[in-house]
Order: sequence, then C-alpha cells, then structure tokens
Amino acid sequence: MAQNTIYVLGLETSCDETAAAIVEMQLREGRVDGTGRVLSNQILSQIETHAPYGGVVPELAARAHLSHLDRLIAMAFKEADCTPDDMDAIAATAGPGLIGGLLIGLTTGKALALAAQKPFIGVNHLEGHALSARLTEQVEFPYLLLLVSGGHCQLLSVNGLDDYSLLGQTLDDAVGEAYDKAAKMMSLDYPGGPEIERRARHGDRRAYDLPRPLVSDKNPSCDFSFSGLKTALRQAAEKAAPLDDTKVANLAASFEAAVGDCLVAQTGHAMRRFRQVNGRPGDTLSLVVAGGVAANLYLRERLKKAAEVENFTLFVPPPALCTDNAAMIARAGAERFAAGLVKTRPMATIARARWPLDK
Repeated sequence: MAQNTIYVLGLETSCDETAAAIVEMQLREGRVDGTGRVLSNQILSQIETHAPYGGVVPELAARAHLSHLDRLIAMAFKEADCTPDDMDAIAATAGPGLIGGLLIGLTTGKALALAAQKPFIGVNHLEGHALSARLTEQVEFPYLLLLVSGGHCQLLSVNGLDDYSLLGQTLDDAVGEAYDKAAKMMSLDYPGGPEIERRARHGDRRAYDLPRPLVSDKNPSCDFSFSGLKTALRQAAEKAAPLDDTKVANLAASFEAAVGDCLVAQTGHAMRRFRQVNGRPGDTLSLVVAGGVAANLYLRERLKKAAEVENFTLFVPPPALCTDNAAMIARAGAERFAAGLVKTRPMATIARARWPLDK
C-alpha cells in the first residue's frame, strides 16, 4: 500500500441495509486531502424481506445482518484486492439506529480490528451522511447540510469534523417516513419514496390543495412538520376514493410538491442564517443534501434552484451514496483516524439508538 494513503474498512448495519466497503484516502499534513476512491461498496438490501410488513421489522433486519455481513466483508476485500492487514483502521456504525443491527456491525468490526491489531472507530451514522459528499466532491468546511432520510430531517451547519450546529429539524415525521406512510395510504408498494416519485411524474401537482406546515415568511423557521400534510393527504385520498391511476398520480404529485415547498422554504431560511455567520453577501457558499431522500430527482432540482437564488452551490452524493451504505462510514472513519479522533478505549464503544450530531 502507498505511503501517505490510508485504507479503511467500513461496516453499516443500522437499519435494513447490510453493507461493507473499503475506501482509499490521501493524506496531506496529517489530514484527509480532498476526495477519495471507493475500492469496494457491497450493499445487500432487505426491501423484499420487509415489504410484506410495510416497514422495517427490527428482528428480521438483525437476522439478515447476522446471516450476510461476513460474506459481504469477504466480497469487499476480494473486490478491493486487499486483506485486513492492509487496512489502517476498521470503522462501523455505532448509532443511531436499531440496536440489534448495530450490535452485529459493532461486534464484527471490533473482532476484525482485534484480530488484525488495527484501530477501531465507532462512527455516527448521521456523520457518515454529513460527510458523504466529500467522497466525490471537493466540499470544504464549513457548509450547510440538509439531511433527509427515512428517520431524519435536519438542517445543520457543518463547521468541521466533529463540529455540527443544529439549525432546524422535524417536529414529528422525517421526510422518508412521511413518504412511506403517504404511499401506504394510496396502497402503493414499499418503500414509498421511489414509488411516489415515479407516480408523481405523470400527475398534476396542483390537483389537490395540500398544506405546507410551518412555511411562513412572517415567522421564518428552519424546523419541519409533516404530520398535518400526511393527515390532509389521507383525507383527500378518502374523499377521492375509489382511487384509479390518474387520481393516485395526482395525489402523489400534489404531495411531492408540498414536500418540495416545505424543504425549499425552510432550507432558504437556513441558507440566509448560515450566511450571516459564515459568509459575506457576495460569497458563494455550499449546500450539501444527503440521505436517502436526496436521491429524489424532483426534490433535488427544486433545491438546486433554491440554492442558486441564495448564491449557494449544491452538492449531492451519487444515488448509491445517498441511501445507507458503508462507503460513507469508511470515509467518516478515515477522517477521524487522520485527525486522531480515535477513542482511548475504542473496544468500549457502545451501540446507541439515539445519537444527535450537535453537542
């Protein structure tokens, strides 16, 4: 392995994706320099396992991680043409997430690190998403982050590694959760996000007058709320019953337009607040959108236009790095390893169901 280059194995088992990845990062003056290379990114989706239940069943997810993680790790090493001895560190998601799955990834990562005598790094899953754009783009600190996934909806100022400031968050449902529940109301397949996006392309986004909770110019907020929107969609669907393909497309399009308006409005408030602290009026600043919902092309285009209005450059990871994956965990682990942010007793790292990024 080359000098001034570090190699990290990452493991991700926080929810319903079992994943193992190996990344290569360059070092300059003791820090990770720019983008890296993903040498392997193995992901096993459990969608078919959980689809009959309309959501993730924690016990089934944990069993799948236990059954497949070792095989995915072996596949990752084979694809990257390296061994555990070649790694500089082993990283695994320590939270937030489902405890059963987290324990499997943590235990496996610790065992590998112990056997190969390598440092072990427990990574915050949210930090993995927060740094994911830095795998493929030259995104410098500080930047504004919109984290939108099945379990999270937050606006954060990413000031540096291990330095995050919360600007706003959902007061109830996360965006991805709202999409899944909305899809269920319209009898669409799980997961709901991709299905609603597909149906919405053929619908009228003005067909149903749905609310935009917390969106206000008089009282600008960076917080989100989707429970009222979800209730309004249910009422509209019940009134429109029986639903045919046209009605479903119009409901999906109207719902997606309302979500887009909420994200654009609150992110706009956050961009202006972020500029007050981190830039002058003429500066071009950075907005990163990460998490599974960032793969939605309609929402991505809406946010790109909103960023241009505020003189921000939008960065979005490739779709494979938006959803849960181990490459982002390895990348976050590499940054922490290079910065010396490794716990004194890493084997004592515990699984955490909740683990906010901001202090």
